[in-house]
Amino acid sequence: MLNVPQCDANKCDVTKFDVTKLAEQEVEKFIPHRQPMILISQLLHYSHDSLLTQTDISASSPYFDANLNGVPNYVGIEYMAQSIAALAGVEAHLRDDIIRVGFLLGSRKLKMHIPQFELGQSYQTRVTRLYQEESGLAVFDCQILHNQEVVAEANVNVFQPQDALAYIAESTQ
Repeated sequence: MLNVPQCDANKCDVTKFDVTKLAEQEVEKFIPHRQPMILISQLLHYSHDSLLTQTDISASSPYFDANLNGVPNYVGIEYMAQSIAALAGVEAHLRDDIIRVGFLLGSRKLKMHIPQFELGQSYQTRVTRLYQEESGLAVFDCQILHNQEVVAEANVNVFQPQDALAYIAESTQ
């Protein structure tokens, strides 16, 4: 596999993209997903190896369950994964690179402290890169917060190959 570069002072030119204005940008610009499968609402704050996003729960949210009056808690793993994808997207913009597809491999230490993400509420997801190999394999510490309280947490393992189509073709042979 080819190197999947992280964003650091030597590889990213922060003057090419104003990260202080993330909240004004469309999430679609940073992740390979398209509606209706964009689950995060807004990018809030970027710092080296970390991103904070927000998800607003409405009756039109993907996976909204009227019986729960919210979104089931297990969808939180996807909020975490899309926030990781958004971090990769922000870093790609800083490098003047393309947005690449990544794969959620699994999680460890997953804890859901609430049964659902409630209608009318906003949740922040903080993802922080703990480790990344040159192959594109990475581990992230993820937390979902509501009113500054952790409501879900996990270590999430992901893989972002340099060429997703070649990787898929190679793995099906």
